[in-house]
Amino acid sequence: MASDTILLDHGAGGRASHELVGRIFAGRFSNPLLDPLDDAAVLTPPPGRLSISTDTFVVDPVVFPGGNIGSLAVHGTVNDVCMRGAKPLWLTVGFVLEEGLSIALLTTIVESMARAATEAGVVIVAGDTKVVGRGQADKIFINTCGIGVIPEGLDLGAHLARPGDAVLVSGSMGDHGVTILAQREGLNLDAPLKSDSASLNGLVADLLAACDGVHVLRDPTRGGLATTLNEIAATSRVAIELQEGAIPVDPVVQGVCELLGLDPFYLANEGKLICIVQGGQAQAALTALRAHPLGGNAAIIGQVKEAPAGRVWMHTRVGGGRILDMLSGEPLPRIC
Repeated sequence: MASDTILLDHGAGGRASHELVGRIFAGRFSNPLLDPLDDAAVLTPPPGRLSISTDTFVVDPVVFPGGNIGSLAVHGTVNDVCMRGAKPLWLTVGFVLEEGLSIALLTTIVESMARAATEAGVVIVAGDTKVVGRGQADKIFINTCGIGVIPEGLDLGAHLARPGDAVLVSGSMGDHGVTILAQREGLNLDAPLKSDSASLNGLVADLLAACDGVHVLRDPTRGGLATTLNEIAATSRVAIELQEGAIPVDPVVQGVCELLGLDPFYLANEGKLICIVQGGQAQAALTALRAHPLGGNAAIIGQVKEAPAGRVWMHTRVGGGRILDMLSGEPLPRIC
């Protein structure tokens, strides 16, 4: 480990590989399930059904205001698991490292992952590291798998939205996407921006404890609010009607979007959720979300209608109407 950068030797499986694992990963991710460093961890799940999700993170830049690719990988995976109402328990992580990656940068990323996992109450139980040559990756890619347990009797899913349901969001839209764009393009903004990247399992637990009428939870990551709601509308065969003036958007995010011709409703979020809840419980859900530190700007933004099935429609601030379709193309590549 005399080198201060990643070498191809670190991926060869020999002495350098073992030294890399021992120096960078093993101590920071240490727990009884991982410490034996066997080929597989042995897990004993509590009663309930398993919720499993996998994701791969390729964000550019790998460090940004509000986090880095390591904390983002934990947050994003935890959030995917808990959107089915599960309590996230375990994570696996796989690293693809480019030759020449700074050991100091890798250490920062791994430490951030360890902190994020501890804060979310999850344990990293297995991992893998591969090294590729210069130019064959972009610094570091991270693949994850998250496992959680859904309590008996709880069923959430994109197919369960019903006419009369209320649509809520837990906070402002587009913060992560604009932060990544500003950082990558070197935009000098008068007001600071930072990603909303965060683990939402605590927020979800509080919401479900307060409301038994939650039907759908989703985190609007790639494609943003509009694309995610289109997925829900299509899967449930319902229409979703929104009020533009009710959707929270940070003024700085709105300003950047107006400057660059972007739409905040299509930008990625990494610490916000969409909640579709029985209409009579909308206020209870809103109160529960706002009581949590990650839901202070929560809002009721619309409702579910019977028809036209599969369509998302928005009443604009100026009194007109607008169809929000699926995202076409990818205006902000490499945001997660």
